[in-house]
Amino acid sequence: MAGIGLAGSIALAAVTICIGSGCSSIGYYAHSVGGHLDLLRSARPVPQWMSDEDASATLKERLALTQRIRDFAVSDLQLPDNASYRRYADLKRNAAVWNVVAAPELSLTLKTWCFPVVGCVGYRGYFERERADAFAEDLRRQGLEVSVYGVPAYSTLGAIPGDFFADPLLNTFIQFPEGELARLIFHELAHQVAYAKGDTDFNESFATAVERIGGARWLSERAAPQAREEYERFDGRRRDFRTLTKKYRDRFEALYASDASDDSKRAAKARLMQELRAEYEAIKASRWAGFSGYDAWFSRANNAGFGVLAAYTELVPDFEKLFQHSGGDFKRFYAEVRRLADLPTKAERRAALASLGD
Repeated sequence: MAGIGLAGSIALAAVTICIGSGCSSIGYYAHSVGGHLDLLRSARPVPQWMSDEDASATLKERLALTQRIRDFAVSDLQLPDNASYRRYADLKRNAAVWNVVAAPELSLTLKTWCFPVVGCVGYRGYFERERADAFAEDLRRQGLEVSVYGVPAYSTLGAIPGDFFADPLLNTFIQFPEGELARLIFHELAHQVAYAKGDTDFNESFATAVERIGGARWLSERAAPQAREEYERFDGRRRDFRTLTKKYRDRFEALYASDASDDSKRAAKARLMQELRAEYEAIKASRWAGFSGYDAWFSRANNAGFGVLAAYTELVPDFEKLFQHSGGDFKRFYAEVRRLADLPTKAERRAALASLGD
């Protein structure tokens, strides 16, 4: 999965409902609040882990690195100085949550669900893979194409006061390459800076712009040459992935918007999927020395998978231009983004963002 940290703030909605209503709701909200609170209860302050004789030296080294990254986020990127990512939890699983996304057979437009606090989003998150798979199967029975994928981290927007509710570091990402670890922390903290309710593309593109700018600074100013080389290999593969998937996403969008019959679209879609997988295999062999980390994505590639990719990148160039327009001053940049987030409609945000970046 390209990109990290899709805002898993549905848990925040569930927590908010339970705070306001005594947690009388059941089902999905009860699952969300229970899973989120279990995650928080697993977390301990980093200093406790550092003094724990049973904690491995490797873990302690990574935790120390995260705290340097966290300090850099405050001092150099002007990101929030709070208890987020000052605690660590080992969840004993490989994802914080599993997101379910769905799209029609001949469209890349994601199905959306609406929640208090976060508004309408194009995914639904679960703390248990079995629940995610069961919900995905229900959607497939409705004729939708569905993708289920693990998310290593999510943000609760820093909206609930108290250190206990602050987002912790997790075992699901603690061993990421240094540059990617830094980018993830910067991305999730950016969600605390500005959030436009119900506008996933705006929120994720903004956070991705912050992670790119901040990650480049961290690597150039604080990381060792070995870490920069490791990250360059990692990010090179990701750039190839994004280039390839954008190329085919555009082709699928053009196909679905055409006047061709549905049967013709289905046949052309099947051919495009074959071409996509063949091109991926060629890139893997010629550029990645056989690296197979994206195999799972391409094996299940469908409209839902393509639809979710756009949320991370669609508006990133506009945000990067806005940062330059702000003189590279993070405080000015964040103030402008918050102003845009407060605009009443997506269309107004897009227009204002584009004009500010000129």
